[in-house]
Amino acid sequence: MKIRTKSFIAVGAVSLLALSGCASAETATVSNGDNANMSLAVFNGWDEGIAVSELWKAILDEKGYNVELEYAAEAPVYSGLSTGDYDLSMDIWLPDTHASYLEEYGDDIVDLGAWNTESKLTVAVNADAPIDSLAELADNADLFSNRIVGIEPGSGLNQAMEERVIPTYGLDGMDNVTSSTAGMLSELTNATDNGDNIVVTLWEPHWAYGAFPIKNLEDPEGTLENIESIHSYGSTEFEADFPQAAEWINNFEMDLDTLYSLEEEMFVNYDGQDYAPIVAQWIEDNQEYVDGLTS
Repeated sequence: MKIRTKSFIAVGAVSLLALSGCASAETATVSNGDNANMSLAVFNGWDEGIAVSELWKAILDEKGYNVELEYAAEAPVYSGLSTGDYDLSMDIWLPDTHASYLEEYGDDIVDLGAWNTESKLTVAVNADAPIDSLAELADNADLFSNRIVGIEPGSGLNQAMEERVIPTYGLDGMDNVTSSTAGMLSELTNATDNGDNIVVTLWEPHWAYGAFPIKNLEDPEGTLENIESIHSYGSTEFEADFPQAAEWINNFEMDLDTLYSLEEEMFVNYDGQDYAPIVAQWIEDNQEYVDGLTS
C-alpha cells in the first residue's frame, strides 16, 4: 500500500507530536497484524463489483479495518493499483474483457484469485422480441430502431462489440450507442415500460436479468463465447500489508445465485445509494456463508 504523506514543518514540541500522531495513524494495524487502512477501488457502473466490494467492506470493517471504497473508471483503477495508490480491486474480468489492461499493467499488480468462474459477456433483447440470434439482427435492425445500446465506450465489452460482434454479424449499419451503464439501464427501463424492442450489451452476472423481461441473443459464431472469470487483484504490496485479508480474499468464492441475491437486495428491491444497511441485512440473512469467508 502506498503511504500518502503530508509535508510538515516541525516547530517545537507541538509539531513533533502532530508528526508522531500522523505516523501512528498511517501505520495503524488490526489485531491480526494487517494494516488497518485499505483502499478498495470499484469500477463505476459495474454492479457485481459494487456488490462484492460493499460486502467485503462490511466484513473487514467489522474486524477492525478501515476500508475506503474509491470509485473510478477502469483505466484509473488499473493505473492506481500499479502505483499502489489503490490497494485492491475485486472486479477484474479474464481472459478477454480486461485483457488490454492486464497487458499494460499486469506486471505491476498481483492476482489474488478468481471468486466467480461463471461469467460472460452478452447481447440481450426484450424477452418478446421477434428474434433469438445475433445472426437475425441485421435483417431486423429496423425493429430495434437501428440501435444497439451499449455501455462505456472504453469498456472491454464495447471493444468486443466493435472488434468482433458488429463486423461478424454485419451490424455496421446499426448505431452502436455508447454512454454509460446507467444510461443503458435507463433506456432498458424506458423500453420495458413502453413495450418497445431494444438491443443492449450486458454481462452475466447482472441484476438486470432478474429485474427486466430480457433474453440473450444466441451467438452462433462464438464472438462472445468465452466464459469469463472475475478476479481480485491487489497492488504489489497488498499481500505484505494485508497478509490475513489477502488469504481470505484468495479463498473467496461466490456463485451466481448468491451474487444475484445480494444484487437483488441492493439494486432491485432498494432505491438508494446507502448500501450499508442493505448489506448488513443480507449478511444477517446469509450469516453461515459470510462467516465461512473468514473462517
